[in-house]
Amino acid sequence: MAHFAQLDENNIVTRVIVVNNSDCLDADGKESEVIGIAFCQNLLGADTRWKQTSYNNNFRRQYAGVGFMYHEPLDVFVEPQPYPSWTFDVATGTWVCPVPKPTVPDNYTLIWDEENQEWDAILNPGAV
Repeated sequence: MAHFAQLDENNIVTRVIVVNNSDCLDADGKESEVIGIAFCQNLLGADTRWKQTSYNNNFRRQYAGVGFMYHEPLDVFVEPQPYPSWTFDVATGTWVCPVPKPTVPDNYTLIWDEENQEWDAILNPGAV
């Protein structure tokens, strides 16, 4: 199955649909994003905008979800801003924390504390 993300005028994903592979095949039997997009537009409106997304993260960095942004210069999907203090790095298409993540032992999980602008290391349940 192929997956396609519908984009609004700001390149924000508004929905993701599943399309049968047979509806994306060209005359040679090869999967074609262009044909898949045409199928989506025929089904949901000629004025709709679509990009194919990979459920297995094989292309466009990651699977698109509702609220994700399509970053056209890098041809990737980017998750929503995780916290107000994080900034978007247009060179990498990723969100950057104002404080680098520290290194912690495997039995800890790091949680961002937006109010205090710091990472909290939390001992995993059941960890010794």
